[in-house]
Amino acid sequence: MSHGRAGAIMVWWRTPLPAWWTRPITTTAPRLVTSLHVTSKGAHYFEERPGAAARPGTVDVVLPDLHLRLATDSGVFSPNRLDPGTRVLLESVPPPPQEGDLLDLGCGYGPVALTMASRAPEATVWAVDVNRRSVELCERNAQAAGLYKVRSVHVDDVPPGVRFSEIWSNPAIRIGKPALHSMLTRWLDRLAPGGAAYLVVQKHLGSDSLQRWLGDHGWATTRVASRSAYRVLRVAARASTTQVSVDDVSPGGGATNDEER
Repeated sequence: MSHGRAGAIMVWWRTPLPAWWTRPITTTAPRLVTSLHVTSKGAHYFEERPGAAARPGTVDVVLPDLHLRLATDSGVFSPNRLDPGTRVLLESVPPPPQEGDLLDLGCGYGPVALTMASRAPEATVWAVDVNRRSVELCERNAQAAGLYKVRSVHVDDVPPGVRFSEIWSNPAIRIGKPALHSMLTRWLDRLAPGGAAYLVVQKHLGSDSLQRWLGDHGWATTRVASRSAYRVLRVAARASTTQVSVDDVSPGGGATNDEER
């Protein structure tokens, strides 16, 4: 009986395998996963009201001069860790002005805004985002940290007369070139005379072309740091605040639609 079973097994393995068994595995599945990753990552954090179900968590922001534990949630930018680009920005910029109005453009749950407020406790820090879940988290984190001069508001709720001594931002590159240029024009033209913005952008996601676009449109821009595939750009307030059309872009300038923050 046992020999018969063994023989049957041997005969089974000798039987030619069906074509579907030996067909090479294609790369369709990895491409699909990549596409879904980009969609799930990008489709939430710059929406006004993310549809992702809440998944509260915390992220520790540990820098040489401070340690913050911040509440996070799904549907916001980098909810599971301090984004590497944001870390490069926070570890590279000089101390912010100690008074006046400062801006965190695209605040998320608040690592940049709360760092600015910690380093400039007498300044008013405006933390703005289109994502209302991010705005609420940033406000909650500022209150928990005792940083009561942080003003966490929707992008459309900043009083029009406010001018900023300094802007820090890890801008949402993935919104596409026209929207990115429009956003930067809107806020860079609210820099006070002599003010500056510090932007962090990945090298392979258009940092050099963005630097050229900024310079071509009147903002003197210099690279102040380059580390871990990121560049930190210092953008000086331009002499004239006349708006420039975001469609007036030289070929190859700025970020492309498939780029991500």
